Amino acid sequence: MKYPPLRDYGIVGNDDRCALVSRDGSIDWCCFPHLEDESVFARILDVDRGGHFAVSPAAEYESSHRYRDRTNVLETTFETTTGQATITDCMPIRDGDAGGEDFQQAFYRLLECDRGSVDLDLAFAPRFDYARTKPAFDHVEDGVMARGDDESLFLSADGALGDDLEVADADATVTASVSLEAGERCWTGIQYGGREPLASIDLEETLDETTRYWRDWVCETCDAVDSMPERWTEMVVRSQLVLKLLIHHETGAIPAAATTSIPEEIGSDRTWDYRYNWVRDAKFTVQALHDTGHQKEARQYFDWFADIARTEPADIQPLYGLHGEADITERELAHLSGYRDIGPVRIGNGAAPQRQLDAYGTIVQAVYETVQFDESRELSEDEWDAIRDIVDYACKHWEEPDPGIWEFRDEHRHFLHSKLLCWVALDRGIALATENDLEAPLEAWNDDREAIREAIEERGFSERAHSFVQHFETDEAIDATALLLPIYEFLPADDDRVQATIDTVIDRLTTDDGLVLRFVDTDVRRDEAEAFVLCSFWLVDALVLSNRLERAEEYFENVLECASPLGLYSEKIDPEDGQLLGNFPQAFSHLGLINSVTYLARALEHDGDVRPEDFHPDNVETLFRRGDRPEP
Repeated sequence: MKYPPLRDYGIVGNDDRCALVSRDGSIDWCCFPHLEDESVFARILDVDRGGHFAVSPAAEYESSHRYRDRTNVLETTFETTTGQATITDCMPIRDGDAGGEDFQQAFYRLLECDRGSVDLDLAFAPRFDYARTKPAFDHVEDGVMARGDDESLFLSADGALGDDLEVADADATVTASVSLEAGERCWTGIQYGGREPLASIDLEETLDETTRYWRDWVCETCDAVDSMPERWTEMVVRSQLVLKLLIHHETGAIPAAATTSIPEEIGSDRTWDYRYNWVRDAKFTVQALHDTGHQKEARQYFDWFADIARTEPADIQPLYGLHGEADITERELAHLSGYRDIGPVRIGNGAAPQRQLDAYGTIVQAVYETVQFDESRELSEDEWDAIRDIVDYACKHWEEPDPGIWEFRDEHRHFLHSKLLCWVALDRGIALATENDLEAPLEAWNDDREAIREAIEERGFSERAHSFVQHFETDEAIDATALLLPIYEFLPADDDRVQATIDTVIDRLTTDDGLVLRFVDTDVRRDEAEAFVLCSFWLVDALVLSNRLERAEEYFENVLECASPLGLYSEKIDPEDGQLLGNFPQAFSHLGLINSVTYLARALEHDGDVRPEDFHPDNVETLFRRGDRPEP
């Protein structure tokens, strides 16, 4: 078997866990009990050893898949010469706490024959602990129990499919087959750590409840603003649903992606574990959640990074575990070959111990935006003390080099983006203090803010490149992070240097379709050929702020076309063939889409004549408004 391309995968999940399901009906990635835990299926990282749970026709077929409207319930349809069958996949979830954690540690699959007749084959091959443990199987009443060292996974099925379950000990696989005629259906499913027979579960009601849950959540804000085209609305809804899948129910943390070790480039060893929460995502996350009207999730996320902010500033890491863990040591799993045999497969992330100066500005910016967006959220005394300590730390250390936003592991520079975010820490810290009558050393902060501004303007702009550059030691290296200068309001969008930078990014980093590379002509790392999805959305935002709306819309529409058929994005895109690369689906990419729609929708309302203050919280209406909820 070959590795399916990432665009052939859908994602299914509930509060704290996700699974990737291929267009061939195979669950190729799933971790239990939570997203950040060890995998039970990891065929996406090793087609032979990783483990999977597949249901597909015995004969040759053509397949397609789609989501039930406004849900994370996935439907995969198979066409054979004798008929058509559909598999509906869900991980169960209900409103409130009904069912609890045990109820959600499951994955259910409805098999239906739509017309004619179809023979379906089932293959269940779990591999616990990242395929380091092959299971032992026991036939039990109503199914088969797979056991690892201290884990279990219960497979059950009803009707003829359940009667046919057979264990092949040599392959550590359970197989079964069933023949369905038009109108016939059966169920199969797995439960982690439990054993409840399918006959005791109202699976039809479970599927209806899960469908209703997702639609109710989206439809808390279901009427789009008038200026949003239907296609944009669909993509924003899908992006919301992706983010909701990734949000950790217990803590509000949001991992960067659902997977580990999908390579950024075919043939590259840049294979990282993205199942952690990056602090620098905070600003864009807060903005996206508020823009889509999800106040509850925004508050939960604020509480998560507010706890991080209470850490001693010198000890703040760029990323944390989803429960706030600081120790996430990176390890390689040599027994797994990697996606498309590209390794190494890694768990943990070696960037965690880095000190990235941009993290401090991101935290302060996110706090500032939260207070602006949510009038009911006031800073407590200890929260302000923590923010003040962070701003003071930025004052003392902004002149030092660091690994930068791209987390270069062996190179430290005076990166422009890091200096910009130190300026943001001071600027927003001053705004928080003055607007809320909070105690702060404003004179010292003002002095340092001006010193950073002077350094960026004098050392960060290259007359030779006619652009702001990647770091202070270069006259040539162009980096897409310079697009953030007007977005963070360091300079107005109509500043000649900003416009020159945008033009340079378009000329040297951007494809004809508006896909933006991260950097070029840098001494830090060789140039990349792959476009970074978030950077592509940054360009859209900068163009909107520049009132260059026609090109912004053109590029935005082109980036939309690069999504998978299900509307999902990875971290990167190969401009040559549209291949999705990097961990999948990527929260940062979907956050960027939502925020770009905010900019575009606002600009369309103003006939393309916008200013930065038009995007301040007081002036931005959420993209969706509460409306009537559709029937499941």
